[in-house]
Amino acid sequence: MNYRLLLVLLLLGLAPALHPALHAQELQCGVIVTAPQLRVVDPKVFKTLETSIYEFMNNRTWTGDKFKLEEKIRCDINITITDELDVDRFRAQVAIQSSRPVYNSDYQTVVFNWVDKDWEFSYVEYQPLEFNENIVLSNLTSMLAYYAYIIIGLDYDSYALNGGTAHLQKAQKIVNNSQNSVEKGWKPYDGIRNRYWLTDNLMNPRFAAYREAFYKYHRLGLDLFHADALGPVTTITQSLTLLNGVNTSNPNSMAIQVFFNAKSDEIIGIYTDAPSKEQAQAIAMLNRMDAQNANDYRKILTGGR
Repeated sequence: MNYRLLLVLLLLGLAPALHPALHAQELQCGVIVTAPQLRVVDPKVFKTLETSIYEFMNNRTWTGDKFKLEEKIRCDINITITDELDVDRFRAQVAIQSSRPVYNSDYQTVVFNWVDKDWEFSYVEYQPLEFNENIVLSNLTSMLAYYAYIIIGLDYDSYALNGGTAHLQKAQKIVNNSQNSVEKGWKPYDGIRNRYWLTDNLMNPRFAAYREAFYKYHRLGLDLFHADALGPVTTITQSLTLLNGVNTSNPNSMAIQVFFNAKSDEIIGIYTDAPSKEQAQAIAMLNRMDAQNANDYRKILTGGR
């Protein structure tokens, strides 16, 4: 085939067979399932579960967008089984983390970092994991799909203002579908840090400035460090100012905690070499928003030590 014709076909999207990577799934998700304290269930069951979850997360197409292999969203799900409630029913706590590359660098910034302690699910070995976004087929697949959409939605939000809305709406739909579930984590009265409150915060108009700050921090801040060492720091300070306003209006919100779970260490690194005025402004806001890490933020003034 003529090279120029091939190039035109690729650019027009008319030669998918010649470029199958364009149709790669969205997630590159590592999965680990451990049951350190259980002795009753055959450990092989958990290895089978691990494989099933890996395939569920990585082999499913979650959006209508085309992803190249190198564009897949990196994430990890670490499931620790804590209790055997029945022969095929379990309680677990799950650590979920996702990251994305910073433009023109080899640095991966953590976008989402959370531990969900409200996992209860049934699983029979070799049982297929099925999901339908319109109804609840199982609590396990609802929780997995929920976090898939959260990961994708936040990743898109980091590249474009409100870019992840469609995917966050799908996560919220799963929450709505699960309101009659007996399992915890889906309802507002289950606690103040759960799946309900995360999507509520992200989609509530009161938190619009949060998503603006999230976008500015990543796309107009981190992604521009390759070209300018000072300007992006100012932009990130502006992002913190937006977050501070959200925190003032919505104290003790889950969204603010989620942000700093992912970003506290990174922020210390960003401001360590910043001008003293930027440092002072940032530390004052950080101590208000993320008091539990106040001692760590003092490292900004001591070169990160």
